[in-house]
Amino acid sequence: MLIEQIKYIEAQVKDTEAEIKRIMDSLNSPIQTIPGIGPVLGAVILGEIGDIACFENPKQLVAFAGIDATVQQSGEFEGQNNRMSKRGSPYLRRALYQASVVAATGRGADPILAAFYQKKRSENKHHSACIGAVSRKLCGIIFAVLKENRPFETRNP
Repeated sequence: MLIEQIKYIEAQVKDTEAEIKRIMDSLNSPIQTIPGIGPVLGAVILGEIGDIACFENPKQLVAFAGIDATVQQSGEFEGQNNRMSKRGSPYLRRALYQASVVAATGRGADPILAAFYQKKRSENKHHSACIGAVSRKLCGIIFAVLKENRPFETRNP
């Protein structure tokens, strides 16, 4: 009984992913040309962002995703250990995080993002902090690709 339920749910997931791919292909969005972003993550990102014209610059998109740094200060004190604000869309933040892991460390990683990740690691930053930095850079790439409606082009570092 349980195995039949698992097979049924797996079939539903497969059908849903096929439908998402069909819809993304019909949209003809250049977002899937960015390393780390496939049909499912592309659909999440596009769905959460909505109209890219609502954002004037990449910093606004970064803030909307909630991956901008918080400022810790009081009087003359300025904190050194700033954290991610997490004030934006949790779904967009998660999709960017997943795409960043693949784009920086996965198979078919983008050379620029992988080099950026390695640079941050060489600065003795934690893996999650490095992926957060890659996510912010990826946000800028997404902004440019969607704003210009052009496919992503990989450039050698």
